[in-house]
Amino acid sequence: MRASFHVVALLGAALSFNALAQGYPDKAVRVIVPFPPGGAADIVARHVTTRLSAVIGQQIIVDNRGGAGGIIGGEIAARAPADGYNLLFASSSVLSINPHLGAKAPYDVIKSFTPIVKIGDAPNVLTVHPSVPAKTVKELIVIAKAKPDALAYASNGAGTLSHLTGELFSQRAGVKMLHVPYKGAAPATIDTVAGNVSVLFAAYPSVSAQVRAGRLKALAVTSGKRLAVAPELPTVAEAALKDFESSQWWGLYGPAGLPAAMIERMNAATNKVLVTDDIKKALALDGAEPSGGTPAALAAYHKADFEKWGKVITTANIKAN
Repeated sequence: MRASFHVVALLGAALSFNALAQGYPDKAVRVIVPFPPGGAADIVARHVTTRLSAVIGQQIIVDNRGGAGGIIGGEIAARAPADGYNLLFASSSVLSINPHLGAKAPYDVIKSFTPIVKIGDAPNVLTVHPSVPAKTVKELIVIAKAKPDALAYASNGAGTLSHLTGELFSQRAGVKMLHVPYKGAAPATIDTVAGNVSVLFAAYPSVSAQVRAGRLKALAVTSGKRLAVAPELPTVAEAALKDFESSQWWGLYGPAGLPAAMIERMNAATNKVLVTDDIKKALALDGAEPSGGTPAALAAYHKADFEKWGKVITTANIKAN
């Protein structure tokens, strides 16, 4: 009798699971972007959610909640009901980097969210001023080792991905370069083009025109694989430093406790969007490429990225501005 009861219970749970998956979503879904409109995360989120809305047959409302380095939007998402209608479009800066820079968040970046799918990556490009006599990453490392702190590298600001990428490169290559922080990508690029600094790690759209014009030399990309819009550039890992990777990435998350049926439904729908040529072309304009994959793959990637940047930041004693 007890065995029959368990069988009936399991069948009932399976039927409820399927019904939930089939019926979800049946109204508009809110996707919280923890940054103001117009930034990279917002642009990528709108590219993806516009197409995702067509797949799920419901409106997706992008809710920009910027402030405190993404903490405000993150807290709203973490405290939202786990009903599948309140999701978070998070970036690596919010979930992997900022927690190590002294930003105290009222949530746990690992435990407070349910991973759904990794959206995409946007690597940096390692560029140098034409006066630097390096044509490859290995040659740049030789030059930097010969004269510690003689090469200066520009970044978008202390604690930004471009800064951390330069620090990761220095630690992995065993070199010392002087870090010069700027207030954004534009002034960092301008000063590198002018020759005031020698090296720049920057997003592809920030430097592509300067590279084409010969005002900067691109040596490699920092992603795990070559960039589709610049396939001629090797990765840093290919060129010199095995397993080197540094990319801005985005992922779709729900609050902790999001039902499995909802995770699977949104994961499948988003993966369907991410394999289209349309989204590949749209993201390429921002130097990004779609990822996709399983929730488990996103969870593992996030954990490894969180630990990597924690080590880099602690080793270099980096503090945010």
